[in-house]
Amino acid sequence: MTEIGEATFRRVHRGSPELLFDCMTRPEHLTHFWGPVGTTTPVDGIVVDLRPGGAFETTMVNDADGSTYTMRAVYVEVRRPDRLVWVERDVEGGMKTTVTFADLGDGRTEVITHQTNVPAAYLTAEAQAGFRTSLDRLDTYLATVEPAPARRPD
Repeated sequence: MTEIGEATFRRVHRGSPELLFDCMTRPEHLTHFWGPVGTTTPVDGIVVDLRPGGAFETTMVNDADGSTYTMRAVYVEVRRPDRLVWVERDVEGGMKTTVTFADLGDGRTEVITHQTNVPAAYLTAEAQAGFRTSLDRLDTYLATVEPAPARRPD
């Protein structure tokens, strides 16, 4: 049996919880930041069936050699814009990722990603640094996204 653990990442992003939730659940957003620096995730390699029991899959391509890595998960909880939970059953122990979105009330959102049943290979300093580069890529992408206009009451 492989040693497992847990990891938590906290990051404050510019944008509403709704925008951050949409970035994490829409292929047209995910393609811009999913995966560490040195990878791309083509939009046609992303599956989002946004409902409990629905599939969440991404195929990252290594920019240097073209090799691919597919993450396959199943959504456990979908509560827009507060919480998103998925389980990667292919990872030994069934790695669970819980993402919460907390509105800071000033146009920023704290996003907390908590993972449990994490294999030791995913807990290395290198793997953790790679995850952080994905968060950096999200920040860069968010700077290019116009917030949705406020809806006027009908």
